[in-house]
Amino acid sequence: MNELPVMTGDDERILAESIASGHVADLVDVLNNETDERAVEIIESLPFERAVEAFDQPELERPEELIGHLPHLLAVRLLAAMATDRAADLFRELDEPVHQELLQDLDVDSQAAILRILGYPEGSAGSIMTTEFVAVPPTWTVGRTLEHLREVERTRETIYAIYIVEPKSGKLLNAVGLRRLVVSDPKALILTVVPKRAPVTVSPLIDRERVAQLISKYDLLAVPVIEHGRLIGIVTVDDVIDGILEETTEDVQKFGGMEALDEPYMRIGFLEMLRKRGGWLLVLFLSEMLTATAMQGYENELEKAIVLTLFIPLIMSSGGNSGSQATSLIIRALALREIRLADWWRIALREIPTGMALGAILGVVGICRIGAWQFLGFYDYGAHWELVALTVGAALVGIVTFGTLAGSMLPFLLKALRFDPASASAPFVATLVDVTGLVIYFTVALIILHGTLL
Repeated sequence: MNELPVMTGDDERILAESIASGHVADLVDVLNNETDERAVEIIESLPFERAVEAFDQPELERPEELIGHLPHLLAVRLLAAMATDRAADLFRELDEPVHQELLQDLDVDSQAAILRILGYPEGSAGSIMTTEFVAVPPTWTVGRTLEHLREVERTRETIYAIYIVEPKSGKLLNAVGLRRLVVSDPKALILTVVPKRAPVTVSPLIDRERVAQLISKYDLLAVPVIEHGRLIGIVTVDDVIDGILEETTEDVQKFGGMEALDEPYMRIGFLEMLRKRGGWLLVLFLSEMLTATAMQGYENELEKAIVLTLFIPLIMSSGGNSGSQATSLIIRALALREIRLADWWRIALREIPTGMALGAILGVVGICRIGAWQFLGFYDYGAHWELVALTVGAALVGIVTFGTLAGSMLPFLLKALRFDPASASAPFVATLVDVTGLVIYFTVALIILHGTLL
């Protein structure tokens, strides 16, 4: 990024002029690093088109706060000139009465376009689409279409995809890329140069993750949104990327064992941060109490063979780690639609032998470690150390197998119950496997060590 000139004093107009001709990303950086009051003064000093550019950038932080501090007429003009999908996103964050005051003063067309987008569920194709696309009738020639592109280029989000639409019904007939138009005969009818295949389309209610998969699969720059046979908007690749980044952030936060943050980390208040993190921690803490309950159930056995307690951390961590691994893999595969809910039994058949093999590897290492410590004199595990080693090895096979199976099945269970599979967080899986792991460990110990240490 180009270095901005160092400014002194409070002359926002000089600062605005110095960045007005630079890259919009530099302008956004300046606005993000200023206070609301100073950022508003800079925006007011900018050329109007430059200010619109800044508000159209998804990297601009707190746009709803900035728009709320601007003079009312300027705020209305900016909202009307912004990309419709960006304006709709901004309105979702505005509080009353500012939301209603700004919305009612917009021109009829802008108001209708924004309300249409706001009417769709958040996270759907309709909620992230833009209504600013290039549409032409089938009677136009290639030359007429290219001339039209020159006229409307500044008011459209993308001109790389041109949609051929029936004027009266609004029905989408086909789509053509700008590259094909450029190399085609200007006198040819546009319908004669389009691909023979039907265009890929989506419903406005489809999830944005599915839209992203279609754009990736068919290598598209934008996908048209169809409702009742009519073209109502398009979802561009940059809108999909923004949405996927947001969803990925939420999933990562959930997987860490907390609620997803609605705002950037530094803008979350202390009490809100406690609420987001405290609830899950309390649930996990109460769940971990079951671990203490499980150990109390084997109190007599622990008193007879205190050596068993040495391996409890090893046993618990191995089961939790294997479960977390399986959960991570399955959640990712579900998100990418590599597997479906109906594939749960195939996954189970795959993970059981995988868990047994991984458990056997860890079990052999554990047995070797106990034997080495015994022979080298680092620790005396008693006269029946071979049975202790066998107990640890066998328990690891059972615990890792159970952890792998539980970790892989939990996302399917949550998805079947219509919960977010990402809620199967690593701490939650580890807690579940901790409790069952202790039961498996002490059950194996009772079987192998019965009549010797126990």
